[in-house]
Amino acid sequence: MDTLFDLALTREMLDAMKPITDRAPITDALITHSNGDHTHGNQLLDPSVRIIAAQGTAEEIAHGMHPEMLARLQTADLGPVATGYARDRFGHFGFGGITVRNADQTFERQLTIEVGGRRVELLNLGPAHTAADSVVHVPEAGVLFAGDLLFIGCTPIVWSGPIENWIAACDAMIALEPSVVVPGHGPVTDSDGIRAVRGYLVHISEQAEAAYRKGLSFVEAVDIIDLGEYATWLDSERVVVNIYQRYRELDPATPRQELLGLLTMQAEWLANR
Repeated sequence: MDTLFDLALTREMLDAMKPITDRAPITDALITHSNGDHTHGNQLLDPSVRIIAAQGTAEEIAHGMHPEMLARLQTADLGPVATGYARDRFGHFGFGGITVRNADQTFERQLTIEVGGRRVELLNLGPAHTAADSVVHVPEAGVLFAGDLLFIGCTPIVWSGPIENWIAACDAMIALEPSVVVPGHGPVTDSDGIRAVRGYLVHISEQAEAAYRKGLSFVEAVDIIDLGEYATWLDSERVVVNIYQRYRELDPATPRQELLGLLTMQAEWLANR
């Protein structure tokens, strides 16, 4: 399920899996969502592997950010604060030589397949983190692979939303009653990890709405948001994007921000803390 941000990391992962995959080769690979840190290594999967993704994920892969843009971020002059921030976030990866490989099969909301004699349920619970966000449920094993609907100890980021849909996705995952939950980022967890992410999303949504009702602009709201118990989570500056998305939900007339503008705002928010 999913590949990694560059070819070197994906090769390392596939090599680590060889003691198992030499005996039981990979036949199917689910891509949980479109972000490059979950798709850029797809080309290293054997051509015989069937790549499966939600239709919305396949569309975002086809039309979304290409590796070349990320490579440019590694060297671009984005100003005194954002330049260092971008290099810290992206400079460790090698984006050269990546050929985007998209899904061979798509589904809309749900697909059930058999893997190794076990029923595997693919559920698209998006839009939330991205336009489509799939999870993989293995009922017999009590295991849920949550993709980027779940960040553990790390701040989630709402690229698509609406936030209320992500909260509903958390409820749907909890309702599956998994014993083991594998997040898109962070250590393996259980349903308590899902509840923690749900709590963050509710907190941010309520804080943003309160600021909006007071007449504060999106930029003003970002400066006064109290992260509370979530302030120690990694990448807390993602609150900038999350508040922006909530403001867009509350008022579609909120000025649209380009990706580089949001990245710069995140860098400045972090530098001022």
